[in-house]
Amino acid sequence: MPQNRRLTQRSMAFVLAGGRGSRLRELTDRRVKPAVYFGGKSRIIDFALSNAMNSGIRKIAIATQYKAHSLIRHLQRGWTFFRAERNEFLDILPASQRMDNENWYRGTADAVTQNIDIVDSYDVDYIIILAGDHIYKMDYEVMIREHAESGADVTVGCLTVPREEASAFGVMATDASGKITSFLEKPKDPPSTPEDPNLALASMGIYVFSWPFLRDLLRRDAEDPNSSHDFGHDLIPAIVARGGARAHRFDESCVRAPGAPSYWRDVGTVDAYWQANIDLTNFTPELNLWDQDWPIWTYSEMTPPAKFIHDEEGRRGSAVSSMVSGGCIISGTEVRNSLLFTQVHTNSFATLDHAVVLPYVVVNRHARLHRAVIDRGVVIPEGLVVGEDPEDDAKWFRVSEKGITLITQEMLDKRAASLG
Repeated sequence: MPQNRRLTQRSMAFVLAGGRGSRLRELTDRRVKPAVYFGGKSRIIDFALSNAMNSGIRKIAIATQYKAHSLIRHLQRGWTFFRAERNEFLDILPASQRMDNENWYRGTADAVTQNIDIVDSYDVDYIIILAGDHIYKMDYEVMIREHAESGADVTVGCLTVPREEASAFGVMATDASGKITSFLEKPKDPPSTPEDPNLALASMGIYVFSWPFLRDLLRRDAEDPNSSHDFGHDLIPAIVARGGARAHRFDESCVRAPGAPSYWRDVGTVDAYWQANIDLTNFTPELNLWDQDWPIWTYSEMTPPAKFIHDEEGRRGSAVSSMVSGGCIISGTEVRNSLLFTQVHTNSFATLDHAVVLPYVVVNRHARLHRAVIDRGVVIPEGLVVGEDPEDDAKWFRVSEKGITLITQEMLDKRAASLG
């Protein structure tokens, strides 16, 4: 068996999926950020989990915390194919069920500390710490192998970004060999890469450790009253200071078509979320969801094919440059540059333009939706016009900095009560 496969079989993924993601506003009022819908049929967390699955990792733990029901239900429905008799495991680790006197994880490192016994039971040599709230395709096997061969205490996954944009990230300074010489959190003057003064290395929040090393480190950190028990704030800077940290560049393990750019998105704002979904409707999207060699696994509802009905002037069921999921009925509606999730039903004389419409939405007659995100289960009233008058939209709905309108059912109910 090749050495790289033996490494993934000796590794586990620990996914941190407890953060709310408050910059997504009302989209995370009822669900944690990793459980937010993405790409027509997936959830955000499916990307980290699919990367682990496709990389050959069959031992996965997921730490949950904030409003985890939607996430847990998704995992139970879509990720139950792991078989213990094949030495495969997927454990969901809610914070409220751990420790005698602590109900919540105090930080990202504490989420692992509270579950040391679970990780020990996996009997692994390496552990990769993942965030459950980014969109990307990555072969973790490459990073784990690099870590094992380098002898580093920790290997940190890093994005290559323009230096002028790096102030929004934790930034790594490295020498020519890839050793991290300093770690700076959102610096005003980010250090550049050794080979290009216009580029910087930003942390992806992905870390590889040998498990014996990390176990000892976590136990010491848990006893430190001055620690916030967080990887990015405490553990990684301390290892960097000791000279034991190495950077792994995402470009070296990104899964993409030949010649295509590397793709990684933090869809943590309404604008970024809308843009990343709308980008999938491009002629050749940078994120390839059609790649059968690296599929994005998820829970798929049993739905009939999408249906388009009516063929009259001004009342034609059509979709152009759009993605339409199973169970949708496009009845006399014009859909352009939009992404529709499962079981969206639209009615005659409505128009959708650059709209991201989450599952089980009903769009009634004569509605016009432009540059909008519609939350799950919303019923758009007849004749509602959104995206043409920002000032009027802002009276009732959430309008982002870039003019994207977010609509929830609660907002519509308040609007209806106010208008009588």
